[in-house]
Amino acid sequence: MRFQDRFIPFSSLRYSTQAFIDFCLPECSPKKNYALIGPGVSQSLDQPVNLREAHGFQVGGVSMGPGKVNPPHLHFTCEVFICTKGTWQIMWGFNPEIKTIEIGAGDIVAIPTWIYRGFKNLGNEDGFMFTALGRDDTGGILWGPDTIDAAKRHGVYLTKAHRIIDTRQGVKLPLDADLFEPMTRSEIAGLRDWSVEQMQERCIAFEKLHWTAEGLLDSRLPNCGSAIAPVIGYGMCEKRDHLPRPMNPIGLSMEWIKVPPGGGISRHRIASKQVLIVFRGSLSLRLDEGEHEEYRLSGTDDGWDVFSIPANTWRELRASAEGELVVLSLLASDDRKFIDWDQSTVTEAAAMGLIRDADGYIAHRRFVGRA
Repeated sequence: MRFQDRFIPFSSLRYSTQAFIDFCLPECSPKKNYALIGPGVSQSLDQPVNLREAHGFQVGGVSMGPGKVNPPHLHFTCEVFICTKGTWQIMWGFNPEIKTIEIGAGDIVAIPTWIYRGFKNLGNEDGFMFTALGRDDTGGILWGPDTIDAAKRHGVYLTKAHRIIDTRQGVKLPLDADLFEPMTRSEIAGLRDWSVEQMQERCIAFEKLHWTAEGLLDSRLPNCGSAIAPVIGYGMCEKRDHLPRPMNPIGLSMEWIKVPPGGGISRHRIASKQVLIVFRGSLSLRLDEGEHEEYRLSGTDDGWDVFSIPANTWRELRASAEGELVVLSLLASDDRKFIDWDQSTVTEAAAMGLIRDADGYIAHRRFVGRA
């Protein structure tokens, strides 16, 4: 099947427990690092990657046991945490004050660039978060000085080329080793300080989403009925006054999509690659590019299937009759995306008095027709 490589069932995910230098620290290990789309910022040559194709953003994942910690690190593009299981404490600052917020299943937080951040599993079982990084080239990762010093005490070193040297395995540290230089504490103190209130503005709690049942041209059509909730950036929502929370550009857009049992989203295509993460329910995804292919994805309490849809590929989404479907949609860039609907959908919506205006938003036909 043509699109099989783009289907990433949760059961197929492979991980590395030595992706980063913190693998040697007891309070951090074991940590399972996943790279679903793009290599991310893994510092391991053995990091498995499900799909290496450039998307304009990258998708990864992390799983850790109760009480385990991911220590402070810095990214040059926005890192978004998407919690699907457990309760997590998100930490940032470390200059020297540590600030925190908590997130649970369905919550999303976009961490600013140029800020040290970490996280901890507060639950009593393994938790899971998807991660999204803006851009195809993320610029790498910087670890804080305390983490580098702690690793050295365990005999593990990081070079300037971000190669991990584990002397416990009999590997000798070259005398001329050019080791990674972390930021000094005074340099970290010079970074921008983000308050708890400012970070909460970048946290989109699932229970506080603003849904609209009129977000797509086909939402009111028979056997459709989808609702959409903007999260980050301007995605595919076609309702002019249903906007995402203001935020600096991060290189991608996210929206939650909710479909009632047996409902769906009609045949359409988008000029950007689209990644779907099934959070809850069962999705029948039909792709049409010369030949029809159908894939079934599901989201449960312990697994969340992922699919990458190529740009300009016709697709149709349908929820099973057994239950509601909740999907997270990720699209490249913060800009608005324009949906190319199948003509039958355009005709059916027009018969109900709905069309799109010159700006691409849903409008009443009787008003637009007067212009």
